Amino acid sequence: MIKKFIVFTVIVICVFTTFSFKNDNVNSDENRYENLYSQSLLEFSNEQQNLLNLIEKTDCKDSISIRKVFSEIELCRRKLKKIDFWIRYFEPNVYKKINGPLPIEWETEVFEKFEKPYKREGAGLTLAAIYLNQINPEKDELNRLISTSFKATESFKANSNTQNLKTSNVFFLCNRLYLLNLATIYSTGFECPNTKLIIPELLNMLNDVNEIYKAYNLSFPQKVVDEKYQILYNQSISFVEKQPKDYTKFDHFTFIKDFVNPLFAMNQYFIMNYDIVSKSNLDFTLNNTTTSIFDKSLFYAQNTKGVYYRIKDETVLHEMDSIGKLLFYDPILSGNDQRSCVSCHKSNDYLTDTSIKTALQYNQKDLLSRNTPSLVNVPFNHLIMLDGKLLSLQEQTKTVITNPIEMDGNSDEVLAKVLNCKTYKNAFKKFLKLTPTETTITLDHIVSVITMYYSKFSQYYSPFDEAMNKNKPLQEDEIKGFNLFMSKAQCATCHFSPTFSGIKPPYIGNEFEVLGIPSDSKFNTLDNDLGRYEVNPSNETSHAFRTSTIRNVEKTKPYMHNGVFTTLEDVIDFYDGGGGLGHKLNVLNQTASSDSLHLSPIEKKLLISFIKSLNENIKFEKPPLSLPTSKNKKLNNRLVGGTY
Repeated sequence: MIKKFIVFTVIVICVFTTFSFKNDNVNSDENRYENLYSQSLLEFSNEQQNLLNLIEKTDCKDSISIRKVFSEIELCRRKLKKIDFWIRYFEPNVYKKINGPLPIEWETEVFEKFEKPYKREGAGLTLAAIYLNQINPEKDELNRLISTSFKATESFKANSNTQNLKTSNVFFLCNRLYLLNLATIYSTGFECPNTKLIIPELLNMLNDVNEIYKAYNLSFPQKVVDEKYQILYNQSISFVEKQPKDYTKFDHFTFIKDFVNPLFAMNQYFIMNYDIVSKSNLDFTLNNTTTSIFDKSLFYAQNTKGVYYRIKDETVLHEMDSIGKLLFYDPILSGNDQRSCVSCHKSNDYLTDTSIKTALQYNQKDLLSRNTPSLVNVPFNHLIMLDGKLLSLQEQTKTVITNPIEMDGNSDEVLAKVLNCKTYKNAFKKFLKLTPTETTITLDHIVSVITMYYSKFSQYYSPFDEAMNKNKPLQEDEIKGFNLFMSKAQCATCHFSPTFSGIKPPYIGNEFEVLGIPSDSKFNTLDNDLGRYEVNPSNETSHAFRTSTIRNVEKTKPYMHNGVFTTLEDVIDFYDGGGGLGHKLNVLNQTASSDSLHLSPIEKKLLISFIKSLNENIKFEKPPLSLPTSKNKKLNNRLVGGTY
């Protein structure tokens, strides 16, 4: 009897132990993702503390102690990249203090449409490494940069971000931002001052995120990262492992085309298929249905339809487009009925004017202070004009029409003249019925069809896009040029894919840069245009201008805000020479590197080959044969396109 009892007891214990072990495994799997997050964050925080302790013990006066600090910063960066996947998404502003690339930033995000820009101070690992490279670095400043980073990390830990990990939704949104950054910043040196570490750091991060994927799949078996994605992701790791560690020799083109872009498409499928809904402002502009980083619908920046934004009927939209075209060529919008939109934005010149540095003023004598920007791809800018002073395309159009030195039109008079033409009046009466909140025709109705008309020319693609989206061949020189663009030439640290402008992931803001633009091609003086400063006065914004797209740039000379350079070679030479500072101009707040890029003549030609591959094959239209007649006979003498 005793033996039977002992046997029974052993069996019960074994069953209980087995059941408990299985339960422990289940619990372990359920928490694997959250535990990995917590452990990685703790490791990074501890490494930051080690760095602070080292700084406290060193005087930063000899090369040996500085090398030790550099080495510890690299260890910190290694730990940071294990948690980067989450921090960038959960707390993008805190990240600026943990590992900010700039000492001071004036926010120019899409949210500026709702609030004024404000100053943010950066700190952390990147800035500390840059500071250490300076002559005679001070211990106190180094300590400030790292202690600020450490405090920001502790603040991040205290913000209960683990709540974001308890559902599967946020994971795919974090992953989307990660993939977009793989295509834009992680391989370019945007925030990694030691260029020797860029590719090793990229490889480590790819492996770290692979562990995140595995932990996530164990914790959320209902919404997994599927096998097809994992296979391609592992192939991307193998690809990077076989690449040179020198980022100037890294094949950025193949990495993005064959791996990052397809992975992005798969992640977008997960977001759609799993019904992922975002509550973060970081996803404010991104399109969940777009399956390529190089699709023009990747993000939303401007309402091109204005007051007609509700209209979906293609027949009606075609009518609006026709009226918009007539008005674009009609000098009736100007004060003297002699100047039209196309006076400065010529269709043969990709909606700019390549014949003159800056356009004529209304008085036909003086010149405007700034070069005419192309209207192609302008709908992808969150802030309009080179200084970012306007927020919408419609506001920009009204501003030009009423500006005394541009078109000198009076709002009420322009509206009256337009409605005095039967063709326009009948059309806008019909369109008015489609804007239920409006009771009378206003200038907003007029400018809305104009912005609708010219915005359609922004929906074309370049050979580079076709290579990325449809696997069409690209010339070898164009590929080499792109790889230079992403590395040694440092272009991609300001001109981000896919717009190749100052709008970087998650595409909610415009960057402004101080380049030190000269007033003349001989670099005698700094141009006196203060740029962004006129909108948002600050030491950092003086002479700053919005970083424009380089799409179609071969077709839109002259270059820079004042048209000072007439060839792409001039522009590249300017950057290669270190901007204004490198050319001995007094630019205390220059944001572009003042060091030479040491580009060879062959490398410059390769860069231009790539830039030309961004020329979009746009089908511009011929001007209208005539303009609508008016009851006012004097207005019937106006010419298509105006006289100047």
